[in-house]
Amino acid sequence: MPFPPCHPALDHALVGRGYETPTPVQSAVLDDAAAGRDLLVSAQTGSGKTVAFGLAAAPTLLGQAERFDKADAPLALVIAPTRELALQVATELTWLYAETGARVVTCVGGMDARKEARTLNFGAHIVVGTPGRLRDHIERGNLDLSAIRAVVLDEADEMLDMGFKEDLEFILDTTPQDRRTLMFSATLAREIVTLAKTYQRDALRIDATSKDTPHGDIEYRAMRIAPTDMERAVVNVLRYFESPGAIVFCNTREAVNHLHAALRERGFSAVGLSGELSQRERSDALQALRDGHARVCVATDVAARGLDLPDLGLVIHAQTPINQAGLLHRSGRTGRAGKKGVSVLLVSYARRRKVERMLAEARLDAVWSGPPSAEEIREKDKARLLDGLTAVETFSEEETALAQDLLARRSAEEIAALLIRARKAGMPEPEEVYDDERMKRDQVRSKDEPFVDFARDGDCDWFRINLGREKNADPKWMLPLICRLGHVTKRDIGAIRIFERDTKFEITRAAVERFTQAIQAPAEDGIKIEPTVAPAPKERTAPPRGNRPPAEARSPDRRDAKKPWEKKPRAEGAPDGKKPWDKKPRRDGDGSAGGDKPWAKGPRGPKPDGDKPWSKKPKPAGDKPWAKKAGADKGKPKYKAKARP
Repeated sequence: MPFPPCHPALDHALVGRGYETPTPVQSAVLDDAAAGRDLLVSAQTGSGKTVAFGLAAAPTLLGQAERFDKADAPLALVIAPTRELALQVATELTWLYAETGARVVTCVGGMDARKEARTLNFGAHIVVGTPGRLRDHIERGNLDLSAIRAVVLDEADEMLDMGFKEDLEFILDTTPQDRRTLMFSATLAREIVTLAKTYQRDALRIDATSKDTPHGDIEYRAMRIAPTDMERAVVNVLRYFESPGAIVFCNTREAVNHLHAALRERGFSAVGLSGELSQRERSDALQALRDGHARVCVATDVAARGLDLPDLGLVIHAQTPINQAGLLHRSGRTGRAGKKGVSVLLVSYARRRKVERMLAEARLDAVWSGPPSAEEIREKDKARLLDGLTAVETFSEEETALAQDLLARRSAEEIAALLIRARKAGMPEPEEVYDDERMKRDQVRSKDEPFVDFARDGDCDWFRINLGREKNADPKWMLPLICRLGHVTKRDIGAIRIFERDTKFEITRAAVERFTQAIQAPAEDGIKIEPTVAPAPKERTAPPRGNRPPAEARSPDRRDAKKPWEKKPRAEGAPDGKKPWDKKPRRDGDGSAGGDKPWAKGPRGPKPDGDKPWSKKPKPAGDKPWAKKAGADKGKPKYKAKARP
């Protein structure tokens, strides 16, 4: 299906770039039903949205004219969430509107604001920028939006997630009311719909996403790795696929810096991309990828939106994406414009459930496997070397003459060996990585599966870790620590004995070799694990509960046996019925111990006349010793005045 006619100048530009068939989103915005209307578009990443809104805005900006008039106040405004995406959009619109004489100006953070102000002063037809810098130019009077005919919000959901809502509302309130507003977003969240209702008029909603089928040009793979093997796994994945361009995503700037330095140390031509870099450094990194000077880009999610890098056939998630949207946008850097790509997730055991849930929510079918081994990479290298050296090529006379001179000095085998050595010199060595087998099987033990007592069967080896009671060692956190450091599962660990300064535990013989290799790597915080001997058995007065025979196997006479909690019979000669805790009976009022109730008090007898022993004695008549004498206070001041200094 060819492109529908849009504008002669833009049609020529598409033909010159080799565009033959429009994508679904491009066909939707060029439909007659969308002509001249506000658009609310949701489309998958890599679906050609930049060309789509460039074509959709052309009739509004040019009308029937073939070229733009002299540049004055801008006619179109494109807002993008990141600097890289804004610069990329400006590049795309520049070639798309090249034959119309359009002047495209960028206003992004990190660049010289005074230079941008001077460029705006000379006039522009299309302005592309980030929300913060655009608002700054508007407030300073450098950007006049009174003549705006079309406003485009690219990746609107990302701008709202980044906190640009107030800036967007400020910019849209500054533009004319009769403008045309085009919103493009990967998802139509509630905030996007609310913003559209506020600033769009009778918008046509276009959904070009495929909800039931994932991106067909991206192959998803999930690779099991140990938590400490992330760097080595990245190296092997890069070497296994040997893509002309690859991007490795990390979650933090520190992780980007560390992995970038590790890859460069191993011989990869890599660049780093994160928010702490200046705009010049970020632009140079992306340009190095586009020019082929760099093959690998290690980046944070700042590079996950909208970037279109040529020959980018591989995306590696060195650290798990935060959510499903992050996974889709990261992976969307490859498989663009009909090209195939591979998205690889490096998954440790602790992240397995999260990744499985994320893939299920995104309706993605990933192939689970271990990381590429060194042997597999070397076999791939042999095949690639043979294919590259035996490819049919034409040689110049100078090259042929030089080859004959070499054959006169060395044999053909020696020349071929030198050529292979030269080709392999630029290949980093593959790493030895571990396939975490914990993700190959379900860790929940079946109720019918017998429980193995390691200590009883003797099929185990003992190890020691330098953490004990003095460091608050507890099996609740010691068990996952041993699993993580030793690359084993809970089922591979037997008894755990905690002592004052260390802890001893047993590992099943089937996992000892793997465990021994894993603990060779330096652990964090000075933790050290080493083989040891079995601790001395604890003295126990009774057999362990697990070794007790079942109830039906016990002898019936055990029920009649004497139980330790029963009381001994009373000794002979003890009075019948007398209990040591019985209280003595209280006497009645007449002094006898009789009466119906031993504790009841008897009636009181007549009390003798006279003073009662508990009554107070009468006070003698006369003056009261505690009473103040009359007139004692006369003539005395009520308070004593303090002397003034």
